[in-house]
Amino acid sequence: MKAIIQRVLSASVTVDKEVISSIGKGVLVFAAVAPGDTEKEINTIASKVLKMKLWDDESGGRWKKSVTDIGGEVLCVSQFTLLARTKKGTKPDFHGAMNPEEAARLYHYFVQKVKDDYAEDRVKDGKFQAMMEVALVNDGPVTLELQSGPKAAEDP
Repeated sequence: MKAIIQRVLSASVTVDKEVISSIGKGVLVFAAVAPGDTEKEINTIASKVLKMKLWDDESGGRWKKSVTDIGGEVLCVSQFTLLARTKKGTKPDFHGAMNPEEAARLYHYFVQKVKDDYAEDRVKDGKFQAMMEVALVNDGPVTLELQSGPKAAEDP
């Protein structure tokens, strides 16, 4: 599994001109499920999303608090394009992404795992396989890549 996490002041997802999810201060997570990923990889990334130290503490200590520590929100967005191969030519190759049916199951497992490990009302979701407009106000900016599983060792 591969995820890009961004520290945000706010973020939202719009589908068919309707805002379906929005958050305030917290983390926007773009997540992609790769062939060979299992619940084990999903659990690892879900845990990292919630525990990654992205905020300073009250005394100015840098990188001391996680999204759960600050009571922030999480917005998860499926994004299979994170697994594109771009080494050859100028057209992305998406064979590195899991088939949509299995990816949907594991992606929804990921969202539910984040909810279960944090708080149902603090975690929002986009819409799997939809054309989404994602808006965000980046905080920092702070953007990190998280990987887990067999694809983590490979160079995309």
